[in-house]
Amino acid sequence: MISKKIKEAFLTSSAIRAMFVEGKEMAEKYGAENVYDFSLGNPATPAPASVGEAICSLVREAEQNGAAGSFQLHGYMENAGYADVRRAVARNLNRRFDTDFEEQDIVMTVGAAGGINIIFKTILDPGDEVAVFAPYFGEYRQYAANFDARIVEVAPDFNDFQPNMDDFAAKLTGRTKAVIVNTPNNPTGVIYKPETLQRIAGLLEEKQREYGTDIYLVSDEPYRELVYDGNREDFLTKYYRNTIVSYSFSKSLSLPGERIGYVAVPKEAADAGDLIRGLEISNRTLGFVNAPSLMQKAVAECLEEKTDLAFYDENRRLLYDGLTNLGFSCIKPEGAFYLWVKAPKGEEEAFVEAGKKHHIIMVKGSAFGCAGYVRLAYCVSHETVRNSLPAFAELAEEMNISQNRG
Repeated sequence: MISKKIKEAFLTSSAIRAMFVEGKEMAEKYGAENVYDFSLGNPATPAPASVGEAICSLVREAEQNGAAGSFQLHGYMENAGYADVRRAVARNLNRRFDTDFEEQDIVMTVGAAGGINIIFKTILDPGDEVAVFAPYFGEYRQYAANFDARIVEVAPDFNDFQPNMDDFAAKLTGRTKAVIVNTPNNPTGVIYKPETLQRIAGLLEEKQREYGTDIYLVSDEPYRELVYDGNREDFLTKYYRNTIVSYSFSKSLSLPGERIGYVAVPKEAADAGDLIRGLEISNRTLGFVNAPSLMQKAVAECLEEKTDLAFYDENRRLLYDGLTNLGFSCIKPEGAFYLWVKAPKGEEEAFVEAGKKHHIIMVKGSAFGCAGYVRLAYCVSHETVRNSLPAFAELAEEMNISQNRG
């Protein structure tokens, strides 16, 4: 018999993945070119050529060195990852963000999801609370539940989807152990501005003093490099000393299936040495053991590379302009590759179901802790976006959305 915890997980299983599967089934039935699947944040841009070149070069070099080379490239290493890779990551962060990391401050991980799970295993006790800013990536619920902690949702300001600071202050308690910040945000594409991050940091400092506890800010950063309209990449350790960074190369290098990322712990964080040791142990005891060896070496050679932002920017402009001109209400994304759309009359279920009739696959907002909206992942081909607009026009007409021609 399966566990009670897994039975509970059935009830909250990923709506994103469910819609992805439904989109695949629809594509088989009607033809992929006739289905507009905006369900999954699966990058459409290829990995930079340097990634493939690095992989081939590493494999060739290992083969030339025989068994010893193969052992070095594909064998075990420290649970934290290769020392030279961690050193390269630290130096890259220091150059870009004026930080002070060394190799011992970095732990290579199985993506950002693996990173958040080893962070949670290291810092959470049963009954602890993790504050999240709605809307948020729904899997955070499961990550916290893995360690018998609970998610506490903070409402947004519905005008701009920055956090509601009054609600945030009210939700912080003596049980709060962590706060997750995801900027650029999935699912809204909103970037939390410096003043927002400063206010978050100020409240956390205040609550730490009030409760006599350490509250860690977990910065979930898979979209860090995906910013538009003159916005700049940010790094949250400068705002708050108890920040732990979880990063993934899934989006910046279009490598989601390779599951490679890292956690960075600044020296000024409370119990920094114990945190690092805990992360290393958690990497092992959760069964990751270490991040994929070949991919560690490959990304270390591509830290200055990034995916084709112009590709996503074109999709962003095309989809946002197209939908707003049809009368849909959308938050203009400043980063990531998602469009957050208000469901007509706030009826997300009806909106999603109506979309399916026009072969449009969307994910309902309640999957992100914010009902009444839908998320569109525009990390698809240009053709998919362009060809979807007539279908959206039909959907707008069906749902009596007044068109804005001005």
